[in-house]
Amino acid sequence: MPSRVPPYPLFDADNHLYETEDALTRYLPKQYASAIQYVQVKGRTKIAIRGQISDYIPNPTFEVVARPGAWEDYFREGNPEGKSHRELFGEPMRSIPAFREPAPRLALMDDLGIQQTLMFPTLASLVEERMRDDPELIHVVVHALNQWLHETWQFNYKNRIFTTPVISLPILDKAIAELEWCLERGARAILVRPAPVPGYGGSRSFALPEFDPFWKRVEEAGVLVAMHSSDSGYSRYSSDWEGKAQEMTPFQAQVFRMMSEWRPVTDAVASWVCHGALFRFPELKVSVIENGSSWLLPLLDQLASTYKKQPKGFLGDPVEEVRNRIHISPFWEEDMAALSEVVGVERVLFGSDYPHPEGLADPVSYIDAIQGMQQADQAKIMGGNLARLIGV
Repeated sequence: MPSRVPPYPLFDADNHLYETEDALTRYLPKQYASAIQYVQVKGRTKIAIRGQISDYIPNPTFEVVARPGAWEDYFREGNPEGKSHRELFGEPMRSIPAFREPAPRLALMDDLGIQQTLMFPTLASLVEERMRDDPELIHVVVHALNQWLHETWQFNYKNRIFTTPVISLPILDKAIAELEWCLERGARAILVRPAPVPGYGGSRSFALPEFDPFWKRVEEAGVLVAMHSSDSGYSRYSSDWEGKAQEMTPFQAQVFRMMSEWRPVTDAVASWVCHGALFRFPELKVSVIENGSSWLLPLLDQLASTYKKQPKGFLGDPVEEVRNRIHISPFWEEDMAALSEVVGVERVLFGSDYPHPEGLADPVSYIDAIQGMQQADQAKIMGGNLARLIGV
């Protein structure tokens, strides 16, 4: 039974599945078989991308995982004792069927009191950055993953679990074809990395006119664009300061890299207005998931200053466009009322990050962060806003 039963339905903007070991390889064409391999290193299974072992996710098989909400005290109280990440994780657990399959997940959602959810993959977040110099390979691997996601989870499971297929944009025609493939199979939301788009001639913004045909089709389809926290490639900028090349390793304590933790989402949202796509597609629905909201006010201040100095550099007021168009799923420990005053309560989305250790063990407890708000506003944040965006 859920820990409490609110007087409104809950639509969680941020749930995760744990992929099986063949999620990236089951549908990978044979000529690309060597691109992704699982290897043994000192008795532990690691994933190797084109022969390069990655530590981005410590256990890419997800047979053993951290317990949901293991880091709640860390985010609530900090870490005054200076515990290591391993100590903060606590005792791990073996994955359960509800982390791997939709039917048992529905039963777990009933137990947790969640009526509907967006379901994001986990391992998928390492793909694009580690293949950034091979756009063709990115599209092949992304499609293989989406085939697995659809076969295993579907993109709309009983109108309650809405799994988000990944869309990568390096080659425009392939991105549009992938989008169409996903739409034909019922996708209501798509996962787009908050990062520059890699390409043969170098990277560039996803919001440049080059990608307008893709965004036009997204707008026509009415699907939600979910920009979920990922490996956006910013570790190479930190490496410039630290004098060593190192991939993003989110589960290792690296204080200098933590200082720029929200730089990718800041740049991604800035790109939407500086490069104009948000203005050119007024019906496009964009959400920022698992990036918190602490980046928002500094970004709005900088946009306001830039707009004041160079108004003709924008297609409209960038501050108002961000405030009126970007939907944000803040962390539970942030000030939801203050965020609602900035962007409007209609653009705040409840997201628990379940079952990740950074999330909430009891997703319904997110209500504690908004208990001082009016019930009608609580209902919007806890599910009404996302239901409207998804169209259910």
